[in-house]
Amino acid sequence: MKQEEFILDNSNPELVAESAADLEDGVENRLEEEEQLIQDEWGAPVAEADGDQTIPKRLIGSIAAVGSLAFLGILTETLMTVLFPALMEEFNISTSLVQWVTTIYLLSVAATMPLSGFLNRRFTLKSLFVAAVALAVIGSVIMIFGYRFWLVLVARCLQGIGSGIATPLMMNIILEQSPKTKIGRLMGVGALVITVAPAIGPTVGGAVSAVWPWRTVFMIVVPILVLVSLPLGLHCIEQKRPTEAAHLNAVQFVAVVVALVGLLFGVNELGVAISDGVSGAPAAGSIVAAVASLVIGLASLVFFCWSARKSFSPLIRLGWLRDRVNLLHVVAYALLPLLSFGFGYVITNLAQLSLGTDALIAGLLMMPGALVGALCAPLGGMMYDRFGAVKPIVGSLIACGVGLVLLFVFSAHLTPFTLAAFFFLFGVGYALCISNIMTSGMSGIPGPFMPDGNAVFNTVMQFGGAAGITLFSTIMAICQAGHGTIGSAAYVRATTSGGTWIFLTMLVVFAVAFACLLTAFRLRRARLAKAGTDKSAR
Repeated sequence: MKQEEFILDNSNPELVAESAADLEDGVENRLEEEEQLIQDEWGAPVAEADGDQTIPKRLIGSIAAVGSLAFLGILTETLMTVLFPALMEEFNISTSLVQWVTTIYLLSVAATMPLSGFLNRRFTLKSLFVAAVALAVIGSVIMIFGYRFWLVLVARCLQGIGSGIATPLMMNIILEQSPKTKIGRLMGVGALVITVAPAIGPTVGGAVSAVWPWRTVFMIVVPILVLVSLPLGLHCIEQKRPTEAAHLNAVQFVAVVVALVGLLFGVNELGVAISDGVSGAPAAGSIVAAVASLVIGLASLVFFCWSARKSFSPLIRLGWLRDRVNLLHVVAYALLPLLSFGFGYVITNLAQLSLGTDALIAGLLMMPGALVGALCAPLGGMMYDRFGAVKPIVGSLIACGVGLVLLFVFSAHLTPFTLAAFFFLFGVGYALCISNIMTSGMSGIPGPFMPDGNAVFNTVMQFGGAAGITLFSTIMAICQAGHGTIGSAAYVRATTSGGTWIFLTMLVVFAVAFACLLTAFRLRRARLAKAGTDKSAR
């Protein structure tokens, strides 16, 4: 039976019954695998179960090749924000227009990631890797030689599509080909790739812009991709599973893109409307745009979910989300990036507009927490391999919670040092747990649905990060509205107040994510206990 037939049209009862039976068998097999890995009530795996498995050298090379591609994509995305002044001067454009350099990139990434499940089933891993490298190289070449702003936007769109292919591809390779006893460690390495780039991006961008023209960044990227990443990937990437004759559902793809864009734009316009209303400016146009965008976005999302359930070959198979344990992991994985991505906005703006630091110091305040946290990501994976999911994730989340509580309690009396120190606690805890949350969530998904699960996890992370920046910038704009100009005492107090409200909102979001994970662990524990009882009875 073909894998794409796990979710079928209800008009064919025989195929539906067969598909349901296959799904049930897959879930039962997954439960048996989990039960074998459970040593105690906390879900600690027995390391000896699979022996002392070694990581194949070709797997290491595959992860390095695809990881370097994903790393460079994320690095160029984060450093571009520092290059805004240079771009504005060269192309003679405004701040609102230059922001499209990052906006169109993020939208391209978010629109591509839902395709990763289909691409993984339809094409070989090596062909996807080559396509991602080609898009990244073509985009970089256009950035080097493009002397019109619209060409820069085209280049960023191509690079975003390449990154949208590369990041899920790296995770798919890790999930499909890693030894069971090493999967947590390798997922930590994947998280290291994803989290180090944003940590050093602003610093790299600032250093480059201070010494060389901004195009130098892409002059460095192209040789690395062509001479290092591409040959390494062509030699090391292996195909462990057959491809399928999957078909792209264009209607569902459009629905996903419209949903993502509509929801993000709606939240942003809602913030603009509230800010305009507080300051006394006309807000009717923003309100209409916000409501229309949110309605269209939600309607598109509902349509996509409905269509995926009815479709013979959906863009993303969502049947595994009917399992509450899987769904709760996805919700938590969508909420936590709101905080991580949001801190990039909050800390730099608080430091400059409330604490009076310059842009360089504001960027450096994030460096310790982001960089050290990123370097700790593989350690989190090793803890998962040794202790299972619950203890490492809960312990790391407690560190995140302590950092958030301290930021909220001392929000009115922060200094650059305390701001960096409290974020350090959050950053290290976040890096230790975030890849483990995905690993834990993916462990409950039957094998044929792994590419779809990977697509959903990566998509909600990107959407959550973008939504976090939008949400927290909106809160700050509302608090600052009607309080004078930048630098005035009233504006400083309003910014400080905005920081307090943002940290409170972060605590609420964190509490919801934490509760989702605790509930998921409780349900999984009860399920495994019941499975053990039933097995003993037989």
